[in-house]
Amino acid sequence: MPMVRYLVGRISPQLPPHLDQQDLMSAAVVGLINAADRFDPSRGVLFKTFAEQHIRGTIIDELRSYDVLSRTMRDKYKKLTRQMVSLEHQLGRNPTSEEVAQSLGIGMDEYYSLLDDVHVFSFISLDDSWDDDEGNSLCLADVISESDAKSPQQQVMMMQLTEALGRAVDSLPEKDRLVVTLYYNEDLNLKEIGEVLGLTESRISQILSQAMTRLRGKMKLHRN
Repeated sequence: MPMVRYLVGRISPQLPPHLDQQDLMSAAVVGLINAADRFDPSRGVLFKTFAEQHIRGTIIDELRSYDVLSRTMRDKYKKLTRQMVSLEHQLGRNPTSEEVAQSLGIGMDEYYSLLDDVHVFSFISLDDSWDDDEGNSLCLADVISESDAKSPQQQVMMMQLTEALGRAVDSLPEKDRLVVTLYYNEDLNLKEIGEVLGLTESRISQILSQAMTRLRGKMKLHRN
């Protein structure tokens, strides 16, 4: 099951060490089986795309069942997102890491530690649904991974969200934008990105966490 191993392997380095990778593998296999049962080739969607959506969904459900972030950590993540949005509005540009840390009243070591802690939540938040007035929905992960929309209404939503996401990604700081592009568009893992940029895997994880938090804030503004 190369697809299962690949998807689990992509996110495993970003997860807390106490999480059991075998449990995620089991959840991913369930997602693959469900995808095989529900797949309808007449819809014109590739099985690979359809299966990846189901596998990703079951992995995220499994992560949520662990409650990987405490309420305190969730509050910190929300505060971090709000602070980035607020600073960007005040400054008229993306705030630097130092400016975000200063606004939170913490040092850089604590800021980087916070990015490490909330990284998994930035991944889970990609599965938040975006609904239109007619009840059609997509999640941000579908847009980032360029998944195929299932209906004409979803195709319109996909086009609108893709345009908004493109603007949001383009507005990221250069290094954040590059890491997001290499990870989601070029399918490089954190170690490979680190080798390209001459940075440690841990530092790339922090940059990706920061970038996804920025994106979530930017997309929430678009959503509202």
